[in-house]
Amino acid sequence: MEFKEEKLSRAISAFSRRQILRLIADTEMTVKDIAESTEMSVSLASRHLKLLYDLGFLNVRKEFPNKFYSLKVKELKGLLELYDKVIKKI
Repeated sequence: MEFKEEKLSRAISAFSRRQILRLIADTEMTVKDIAESTEMSVSLASRHLKLLYDLGFLNVRKEFPNKFYSLKVKELKGLLELYDKVIKKI
């Protein structure tokens, strides 16, 4: 099983994923809205969203024909606190 810190590291290692996380920090967005806001292709934004979802950082709400993505704030906040403790010990 992958350690929580490693999941966080994978999630924030790419600039594009950090952009997405910032965008959806306070609101739900569709993949199309995210792609337009970040100037990514829809397919690239979708791949980043899938990884972030698989890592456990996103909620997905389906409302035909769209999927709305939002941040799992509680989970991410806990990992950031853990990550901060690790960094302070290094």
